[in-house]
Amino acid sequence: MAGRFAGQAVLITGGNRGIGLACARRFANEGARVGLHFAHDETTARAALDSLPGEGHCLLRASLDQVEACRSLVTEAENDLGPVDVLVNNAGIFRHRPVAEMDFEDWRAIWEETLALNLSGPAHLSVLFGQRMAERGRGRIINVSSRGAFRGEPEAPAYGASKAGLNALTQSLAQALGGRGVSVAAVAPGFVETDMTRELLDGPEGDGIRAQSPLGRVATPEDVAAAVTWLASEEAEFATGTIIDVNGASHLRQ
Repeated sequence: MAGRFAGQAVLITGGNRGIGLACARRFANEGARVGLHFAHDETTARAALDSLPGEGHCLLRASLDQVEACRSLVTEAENDLGPVDVLVNNAGIFRHRPVAEMDFEDWRAIWEETLALNLSGPAHLSVLFGQRMAERGRGRIINVSSRGAFRGEPEAPAYGASKAGLNALTQSLAQALGGRGVSVAAVAPGFVETDMTRELLDGPEGDGIRAQSPLGRVATPEDVAAAVTWLASEEAEFATGTIIDVNGASHLRQ
């Protein structure tokens, strides 16, 4: 299949739904072989795999809060796809509860779970794959961040902190690996129509959330996927280190 990513291998974490699946479909439509990572729901993952156009795609299961699982994912991805050209760190969780109403043990559990999945997992994968990309002299790493890294998340401070850390990691690795042909960048969506945000968007707060943007809506997964695939393309090489806002002007930063 012809396209910008013809012949390339792309690994997308959390690729079985939402933003990850939208990215997978876009890469596959442009000729890539796609590795769909998932953690738990194999039924949904297999349906996602079956929806991809083209050939050579695969499923990869791993719990990214475990260091050894990250190591194993690298080996399995290379066995099934060959050398990975593009890594999209999309998997993550969003836990929201009023801080003043939590006891400390609940706080600690949410903090540790969120940082492990949203920051440590992407960091380990970025270094493991980034070193291999650097040896070959080319590669792309795209991290899915959030506007919450910039504006704060008062009911989900662990999420905001994890995404701020992911932004810093993105820029540090862009400088560390750029001289070896590896570009590292990020997208920072606001609210997106996904399973992770459905409860909020369908609840009494939904209209207010949509009104945050002058467009009167939240992002679709496809909106984010368009930015991800551009950053992964050859024409975006000099955008390494950048963080693209995809929030419909719901938050503007200096």
